[in-house]
Amino acid sequence: MLTTIDFELPTILEAGEPPEARGLERDQVRLMVSHSRSNQIEHYRFNQLPTILQPGDVLAINTSGTLNAAIPATTKAGQQLIVHLSTQLLAELWMVEIRLPHGTSSQPYREALATTSLALPAGGSLDIHRSYAANGATTNRLWIASLRLPKPLPKYLAEHAKPIHYSYVDQDWPTSYYQTVYATELGSAEMPSAGRAFSERLLTRLVAQGIQIAPLLLHTGVASLEDHEPPYAEWYSLPATSADLINRARADGRRVIAVGTTSVRAIESTVDQRGLVHPQTGWTELVITAERGLRAIDGILTGLHEPKATHLAMLAALAGYEHLELCYRAALEQHYLWHEFGDLHLLLS
Repeated sequence: MLTTIDFELPTILEAGEPPEARGLERDQVRLMVSHSRSNQIEHYRFNQLPTILQPGDVLAINTSGTLNAAIPATTKAGQQLIVHLSTQLLAELWMVEIRLPHGTSSQPYREALATTSLALPAGGSLDIHRSYAANGATTNRLWIASLRLPKPLPKYLAEHAKPIHYSYVDQDWPTSYYQTVYATELGSAEMPSAGRAFSERLLTRLVAQGIQIAPLLLHTGVASLEDHEPPYAEWYSLPATSADLINRARADGRRVIAVGTTSVRAIESTVDQRGLVHPQTGWTELVITAERGLRAIDGILTGLHEPKATHLAMLAALAGYEHLELCYRAALEQHYLWHEFGDLHLLLS
């Protein structure tokens, strides 16, 4: 288990609905800005980001779009379950998570499932082969399975599946609420949510101010990780134009700010010992810890993570655990909201 931080998260601070349902625009969520060297913490609205960033800063954004990845399923005995598509491996082969439906406990279904089949809507099926092995250890939460559908995947998911959400979100919301405005290619099981607060208007202001945008792709798997296991392999692509933007900024002493832990993982998967990033496409199993550190990132824009979440180890690689604990105390005291529909935190080194 990774070193991380623990705290008590009150239920009232779990954002159960998008900001639009609370009378806000998507770019009006709250933003905590912290400086790890000085331990200074400031509080803003996200649409004030142009007053915080500097001309020449590079924002690295993950343009992966969110799939409708939650599919209702039924066992041969008639039990109702939910299949969460996590990561497409080869052709029909997927890594999946099986969960109990909402309205029960919405927890992973941990019974033995190897060599069983689940019925999906409209004649689809899921054949489960074996447990998924991550970092040398098997889990009874994730499975390798074959997905057999009566029509192409995008059309099937559009008709029969919904975006993944957890028990703190007690109703379904349209797929559009789970997309960033700059998504270009569907592939993520769950929204790369650190970028959700960007509006087209805000992006225009940032570009006009001289902020540079470096797009990349990382298709996220399921983010639940109830067992706090290390992140598993994810597919990513860092194009040459974005690698060049990042390298030029670092050579000039300008800041590179990753939007989301997904962008951090993609960039740091390509970096060499000199701190140069390289155009690259493939699978990454990189786990970023405080001990490993960051080599190409000066700031991270991220949501607020649950107690003991493995992503906190990545944030500690930039800011250190002492500063991170200070920030999370401030977020709790100031009643920031957690999860994909919640508020954001900009850490600057």
